[in-house]
Amino acid sequence: MSDDETATSDGPVPVGVKLGSTRTVIALPDGDGGLETIRTLTCLATYDDPITGEERVLYGDEAATEYPDRAEFMLRSGLPEDDDRAELTKKFFDALIAEHEVPEDSVVVYAIPTIDNEKGLANLESVIEESAIGGELVQSYPESLCGSIPALGEDLQAIEEIFCSVNMGSTNLEASAYRRGEQLAPFATGAVTGNEVDRMIENNVEEETQGRVNIDKTTAREYKEEHADFVDFEPFTDVIQQPGGGAHEFTIERSVMDACNDYLDEAVDEIANTFLPELANDHMKVYKLALDQPVVLTGGMACVPGIVGEFEERLSDELNRDVTAVSADRPDLSATVGAQRIAAHLIESDSY
Repeated sequence: MSDDETATSDGPVPVGVKLGSTRTVIALPDGDGGLETIRTLTCLATYDDPITGEERVLYGDEAATEYPDRAEFMLRSGLPEDDDRAELTKKFFDALIAEHEVPEDSVVVYAIPTIDNEKGLANLESVIEESAIGGELVQSYPESLCGSIPALGEDLQAIEEIFCSVNMGSTNLEASAYRRGEQLAPFATGAVTGNEVDRMIENNVEEETQGRVNIDKTTAREYKEEHADFVDFEPFTDVIQQPGGGAHEFTIERSVMDACNDYLDEAVDEIANTFLPELANDHMKVYKLALDQPVVLTGGMACVPGIVGEFEERLSDELNRDVTAVSADRPDLSATVGAQRIAAHLIESDSY
């Protein structure tokens, strides 16, 4: 039985957590030798009970669907930056773990972004530490390391490797080198993000339809997640209601992939011309060894079909050398799955 599947029946439960700016994912053993994955939008809405007057909390997809005008995405910047957002995040996380009965008797490993924000990281720690789970241990590891674990093997082989990881997230583009689990030359920029792709799609649709169609960022994100494809993109149609009645059908041919191509060009430029030179300057031998291994792509944007091959080709062209790239089957879940494997290993090795 591998570390990521389960702990002993009479011991604590290994739990992986990723509180993301767009989605939150929790992973824990499902009781049948596999993993149960809890995945929902990182948002919350409150309302007053019409009978008792007590405040009620809705979270995730339900909150976004029923209260789209009031749903609060409290981690838009990647972390709960102030006390108000920390309190909202606690409400969200407490409601999530209570509904899904995540066990208190657990070892919790959570993934943290590569962001130089001491206050935000402290707030994130308090959200997890003060929750009902993690009764045995709560520990954090870099998101890019956690996300690389499922991409590089069935267990924890990534901890023994030297490689580079690129996290293509909603709020930041992050990169780090790892030397046997040690994070080197961490890099992050908010200039190239999945959220920016959504904004570009929003603007592109208006331009492509000559101003006849305006979509919101939620719809733009849905277009990206449902239709973006670097290999087999196909134009698609949608329908909007016209003011005063009637419907308008329109076709999108360029808006989604133009935004994704711009994003990928900018991401490759940041990796090739900012992150890798800094890594080479500070750790030349690690730089050489790491580029002989696959670059691991994680995060939501890495889910776009064909993006791994395109990243590989464009980075190779930019560096004028052959580079390979890999990702887990589900890059959007990989940080949580990797965190859960670390938690399982801590239990197996009695290190909690």
